[in-house]
Amino acid sequence: MLEILSSPLFGISLSIVAFRIGMWVNRKLKTPLANPLIIAMLLVVGTLAVFDIPVEAYEEGSSFILMFLSPVTAVLALTIYRQRKTLMSNFFPVLLGTLAGSLAALATIRGSCYLLGLDRTILASLLSKSVTTPVAIALTEQFGGIPALTIASTIITGLAGNLLAPVLPKLFHIKDPVAHGVGIGSCSHALGTSKALEIGEIEGAMSSISISLSAIWTVLLAPLFF
Repeated sequence: MLEILSSPLFGISLSIVAFRIGMWVNRKLKTPLANPLIIAMLLVVGTLAVFDIPVEAYEEGSSFILMFLSPVTAVLALTIYRQRKTLMSNFFPVLLGTLAGSLAALATIRGSCYLLGLDRTILASLLSKSVTTPVAIALTEQFGGIPALTIASTIITGLAGNLLAPVLPKLFHIKDPVAHGVGIGSCSHALGTSKALEIGEIEGAMSSISISLSAIWTVLLAPLFF
């Protein structure tokens, strides 16, 4: 049993099986609440807790999946290229939209930390929650925050965007696919973009470019809110 747990195949297999189960549940229930990512996370955590499996054993294999995060993000450039005409015709709305999204995210965190009386360490850890994880961690380390808290808040933000992306446009009657994509990418990075790609190619392309622009805006503006 110990040999199985120490094998990298254990973490990889558990992650794939958990996600496949999540997809199956999502297809059966047909509701945004049955998000495959959330279901997979709960299944993995539950399995480790019930069978008392060390996290280190799971990380042996899951780290291999993590290595594909950067290449997969780079592949989003293909979608942007296909929709380059749409991007160029909406360049300034996209630029200003990501600026507005970054300002809203930073101001919300700054105001929330002030109202709740949280210290500057927590503020430093949460300021970059809406950008992609590598950039978020770099900013947190620069401000002296807690990287683990940053990663957790980034994941929660991405999952919230993935869950709410199909719902909010209907609620607020947003019909423009460019606006929809910019909104998703500027606040919920790659996890939200994965849902945007499911919604439509224009939404996915705009969300993909918004990830990069939002990261740039956040790096430039974050010191003003710290």
